[in-house]
Amino acid sequence: MQQQNYEEYWKLTNAFTDYNGKKFLETLAVCIKFIDDFRDEHYSEEKYNRLQLKVEKVNQINLISIRKSINQLVKMGFINSFLLSYHPQAKEYIEAKTNKKRETLLSKIIYSNSSFNRAVNNESSIKQINFLIQTLIGKGKLSKEEIIALMLVDIEKHNESFIKSEELQKYVKEAKESGFIERKYNQIGYLYNILGKLDDLVFVKDDLYFREDAQQIFGEDFKAVTKRRDPYLHRLYKNQLQEECEEVYGNAMCVLEKLSYPVLIASHIKPFIESNDIEAYDPNNGLLLSRTIDSLFDLKYISFTDKGKIIFSKRLSKDVVKFWKGYYLDESILSDQRKKYLAYHRELLTKIDDAA
Repeated sequence: MQQQNYEEYWKLTNAFTDYNGKKFLETLAVCIKFIDDFRDEHYSEEKYNRLQLKVEKVNQINLISIRKSINQLVKMGFINSFLLSYHPQAKEYIEAKTNKKRETLLSKIIYSNSSFNRAVNNESSIKQINFLIQTLIGKGKLSKEEIIALMLVDIEKHNESFIKSEELQKYVKEAKESGFIERKYNQIGYLYNILGKLDDLVFVKDDLYFREDAQQIFGEDFKAVTKRRDPYLHRLYKNQLQEECEEVYGNAMCVLEKLSYPVLIASHIKPFIESNDIEAYDPNNGLLLSRTIDSLFDLKYISFTDKGKIIFSKRLSKDVVKFWKGYYLDESILSDQRKKYLAYHRELLTKIDDAA
């Protein structure tokens, strides 16, 4: 295997993580109407700028976020490059009456038409998700390390529509030795978010299976290890974390960075999959975090002491540690129950580090 350039990997744009959310659907609707209205007009930067202004009127977000949101729709396969067409089922996706139907449509659109190499002004036929799923068909299961390693495969230079297990293990080794896993945790989180929303795929712990295969392998234990979030209870759980922030800080914000991001994640301390029904929606088992901090925390690259001091995994690069080492959680939010959950989280970090 040739030495990899580790700046060349599957790059995702992720302005949205909720593909059933109002902003995602409204942005998609604006793009589809714009394409219909100006289908006969050739692509130009001026045309693209006009679309951005229309999206801004709907979402009231900054220019960088607008461009990122449109590019995400292109990379996911909802709309095509150069703003001349869109996926035949894109309108049906917007009009779907249930999230379950959208899940099936999302899977079809992403599998058939997504390409992370695409942009509004750049076409590509390289289909990363298609390649990943074809590899899953051959292997039956993909571990977390294998999924991350796949992000380094140059599909365009690969002779087959999938990668064999022996070759994939070489990429796993290279990903570890190069520090790719530690440096690209945001991109890894974006890929996991997409995979977690595709129909008939399921994560058991950190391993990816086809649902039918997982049911046969795990039998009666399947429901326990793949439980889904109750959307209403999760909303209440996040609301409680936001209310806590408003009481302590006067506004909803990342409790580590103390910044009021437009998007904040209700991050579980004890992982959701390992929590019982009470723990899963207990606000003490959560922290309101920014996307970056949530990725580090969820992947066990950081944790916190009972005093709120940040703990770093030995898997993190020195520059990341140096950047974040002055941050801490306020003791005012460290209830006795939350400390118990944090103790569990610290044990997970230690186990992963010991195995690395």
